[in-house]
Amino acid sequence: MQTKEQKIPGIELKDIVPTPEPELLTGVPVFFGLADEHHNEPQKVTLGTQFDHYFPSLRESEEYLRDAVKGFFDNGGRLCYVIALADNTLKALQEGLEASEILENIDLVCVPDIMLKTEAEIVQMQQTVLEHCDRMGDRFAILDGLNDIGKLNSQRQQLSSLNGALYAPWLKIENLTNSSNPKSIPPCGHIAGIYASSDRTVGIHGAPANIELEGVLDLSFSLTPTEQAQLNPENEPGINCIRSLRGRGIRVWGVRTLSSLSEWQYVNVRRLFITFGRWANQNLTDTVFEPNDFRLWVRLERELSVYCESLWQQGAIQGAVPQEAFYVKCDEETNPPENREMGQVIAEVGLAPTIPGEFIQLLLVQSSSGITLT
Repeated sequence: MQTKEQKIPGIELKDIVPTPEPELLTGVPVFFGLADEHHNEPQKVTLGTQFDHYFPSLRESEEYLRDAVKGFFDNGGRLCYVIALADNTLKALQEGLEASEILENIDLVCVPDIMLKTEAEIVQMQQTVLEHCDRMGDRFAILDGLNDIGKLNSQRQQLSSLNGALYAPWLKIENLTNSSNPKSIPPCGHIAGIYASSDRTVGIHGAPANIELEGVLDLSFSLTPTEQAQLNPENEPGINCIRSLRGRGIRVWGVRTLSSLSEWQYVNVRRLFITFGRWANQNLTDTVFEPNDFRLWVRLERELSVYCESLWQQGAIQGAVPQEAFYVKCDEETNPPENREMGQVIAEVGLAPTIPGEFIQLLLVQSSSGITLT
């Protein structure tokens, strides 16, 4: 008699549970700031109470690090890392940035405490952060504007990168030590929370703008539409203004990068391509050292096409059909003999990102029947 453990010759079907790919996290910042504990040691934080556990010296601090992290969680952030700096110098910042290179989950960088420095030092340190993001290629800097409307244009003109954005003005929040006198802080932490929330509800392709800020009482100064336009000249790096809009609260009212290149003008477009590179690094590393031949090219083209189609299905890239939204090419043409001899495999990818509509035109028509908008 045959038991259940015995096998019958033939074909056997088994349920195979696919191994899920590791989740690619987005909207995860690393905060750099002054603290007495854990210098240059990245601390993972998922709750504000965790921050106080790691950095008890900052409970009554006048620096901005604690308020920035709190603003991140108040505005929808769920995970961040904090790297404490021993002092507020360029050398300490460079050491902290180097220490952050081991972090693979992060894609945002915030440096609120450098805003305690002089204008020249702030610009120098912010450009250092931008150069770090450019070199790493997998992260985007959220930088703070100077707390002086008259100095913003000068600051904007001195910073340049397609991997960073500048936000102003500063935010007034509740002052725990003096409730009658709100505290002004740089906005980067609150903005990072907006990025994280937008990534989760819309996707990495969504513009992190026109979203109300939580935990903010007022702005350090107000900007008019004319002033905002002056801070965002055409074909130059821009400043993303935070505006207090009547009946709609305090909102992020801009989505520009610090690049003068039109193709990298928008934050969400640049972050989409950063995320594409992060996905490729995470999911295609097992192809390294494989024979550089037709089989490898077919595999790369297939896997890249599958990912690109998933982006199209999410609405991250535009087109009525996938062929209009992207193309992937990996063959003899992209991999000539001279490239193969150098150990290079090249796949050419083109994406058509969705561009945010900054200006909505309405046609006002006045007639005998009244005024209509079309």
